Amino acid sequence: MKIKAAVVEQQGAPFVIKDNIELAPLHPDDVQVHMVASGICHSDEALRKGDAIIGYPIVLGHEGSGIIEKVGSNVQSLKVGDHVVLSFYACGICENCLKGVPTQCLNYAENNLSGVRPDGSSHFTENDHHVADMFDQSSFTTTTVVRERNAVKVPDDLDLRKLGPLGCRYVTGSGTVLNTLRPKPGDTIAVFGTGAVGLAAMMAGKISGCTKVIAVDIIDDRLALAKELGATDTINSRQTDDVVAAIQALTNGRGVNFCVDTTGITPVMEDSIKALCQGGVSATIAVTPNHIDLDTWNDLCVNDKSVVGVNMGDSIPQIDVPRLIEFYRQGMFPFDKTEKFYQFEDINTANEASIKGETIKPVLIIDPDYQF
Repeated sequence: MKIKAAVVEQQGAPFVIKDNIELAPLHPDDVQVHMVASGICHSDEALRKGDAIIGYPIVLGHEGSGIIEKVGSNVQSLKVGDHVVLSFYACGICENCLKGVPTQCLNYAENNLSGVRPDGSSHFTENDHHVADMFDQSSFTTTTVVRERNAVKVPDDLDLRKLGPLGCRYVTGSGTVLNTLRPKPGDTIAVFGTGAVGLAAMMAGKISGCTKVIAVDIIDDRLALAKELGATDTINSRQTDDVVAAIQALTNGRGVNFCVDTTGITPVMEDSIKALCQGGVSATIAVTPNHIDLDTWNDLCVNDKSVVGVNMGDSIPQIDVPRLIEFYRQGMFPFDKTEKFYQFEDINTANEASIKGETIKPVLIIDPDYQF
């Protein structure tokens, strides 16, 4: 079937919305989803500009929300009419999936970042020519086909336009704290960068009972929002001579138990390690080509610090997304305060606003007739 999709024709090119993209037919374990909305993520921008190249032309988008309109013959957990949030695909049968860590799926790159479906076929074509996909999903479309394991059923009494980013940025930031770092009540945490991922990590720190939740950024408006969402303290690193000293001053000279860096900027990542107390852990979770310089003797050995990488918040979307929705219902995870809606046709404007930091989480309204 023909669909409308936002296509990046070549590395660094803008999005072009086309209405002649052919969608792959439904496989037995697939669901066909009518797209309502999709968040724009920095990972989309990384692929658009070529930091990680799958291939071009490509249809991006991986924070989609929509309504199931068809199901394959083998689908068991979903039905027509279900509201769903889309996330990454994990095979479910490799050693790491069976251990309960689908973000470490041994086939993760092949299934999500190869540009083709898990069986090697094209998800999309244009005039019989292959168009690459992302996350076996590609949510910058009016309709898409995904595996059953890509989709997470969500309640139909919530505004579906708001929920798509739960499948990536919000679950990445919160999962890094709740699933990987696992702070205990009374611990302390500093989050570097207060975009969607950083604010999600910060809110998860508050949910976990951290007595110090320190937000670090260079934009006062974002720091004000961080304070509104639960930060106990904020630091404008552009206006502070020594961020590490400022964090130590807030923690009786010790440093924090945990840091999360979402910036991917070398000196900031290095500060996230220096700001740790003895035995502390820093999670670096930005998509970045940058490197860091580690003092393996003083930091890693003598002070027993750890640096961890985390993919997608070590999440199991079918468990973590409903958990975040419950936190949202209870007023503990007001992620929608970071969102701003744009029409699908304004995708380049929305993406530019994200790049410039003018909008924390742009959300494209793909179906303007959706009623909540």
